[in-house]
Amino acid sequence: MLTPKNLSPRQLSALTSLLIALPIGIGFFIIENLLAAIISWVVVFVLSYFLIDFVLEWFIYRKIKLIYKFIYQTKASKREETYYKYILPKKSIDEVSEDVEKWAQKRSAEVATLKSNEAYRKEFLQNLAHEFKTPIFAIQGYVDTLLGGALENPAVNRRFLENAAKNVDRMVNLMQDLDEISRLETGEQPLYKQNFIIQDLIKDVYESLSIRTNEKKIHCSIKKGCEQPITVFADKEKIRQVINNLVENATKYGKYNGSIVASIYRTDDLYVLVEFSDDGIGIAEEHLDRIFERFYRTDLGRSRDVGGTGLGLAICKHIINAHKQIMHVRSKLDVGTTIGFTLQGRRGDN
Repeated sequence: MLTPKNLSPRQLSALTSLLIALPIGIGFFIIENLLAAIISWVVVFVLSYFLIDFVLEWFIYRKIKLIYKFIYQTKASKREETYYKYILPKKSIDEVSEDVEKWAQKRSAEVATLKSNEAYRKEFLQNLAHEFKTPIFAIQGYVDTLLGGALENPAVNRRFLENAAKNVDRMVNLMQDLDEISRLETGEQPLYKQNFIIQDLIKDVYESLSIRTNEKKIHCSIKKGCEQPITVFADKEKIRQVINNLVENATKYGKYNGSIVASIYRTDDLYVLVEFSDDGIGIAEEHLDRIFERFYRTDLGRSRDVGGTGLGLAICKHIINAHKQIMHVRSKLDVGTTIGFTLQGRRGDN
């Protein structure tokens, strides 16, 4: 059944010609006779049809073709030219309007994404410049002071050189972290997956960081009920890096005599959830969506006081994404933070 929304240009031309010719034919029938009415109706209908079809085909739909070429912005092949010539004119104006509206919405979304990416790029470059500027200026200051005469003063020359070396180490760490993120993003850093018990790896990390946690008298443990060994299939050293970073962060921002608790759960037969909870300073809600961004710091001054490149959580996120798993965070100020991630269970488990 024909409706105004699905009429082709030729059908629209025929319908319009019929509406024009019909009253003229009726007029001739009343004034003259049936033969004159038929002849006049046929002549008017045919002439009107070709005239209207010409207007629609050669003017309006030529404009529509130009709109489509502008929308898709590609040089058409012979097959596409045939499509433009014979297929597109069969679309109704309403259908064309819908296509243009969809295109406009898509473009609007692309523009919004580009603006967001541009803002992120600017912020990233500003943070990157700041992260490099701090150690560079420090090194420059120590070197200039030494060259200015302090090199001959044994009371300060070694201390200044040691401080300069620390800032060099900071820049090296920053470059290494940036390089690792880049290789993770481009897939240049392959994953070497194996089956291993996640609780054993957590205990190893706790042991390796025991000096730092003991300094703040932070108790590290595995949650009661989660001690039963659970095997996961992942890159063990990469996951060690993730856990190490999470425990280090929990230690940095944890309170004295605090705690870090690891929880391990089987979410189903395929995946395992690993979470680390602390009772430290917590993170304000407005920061939670951005803590995995590069260089993002919830408290600029305090973050630099405790050290780090500002890339640790970004690297963690990239590692977990490389495993095709997800990472999440829950936190509340002065209550604590829980950061977790999923991993694939033992390979071959059903």
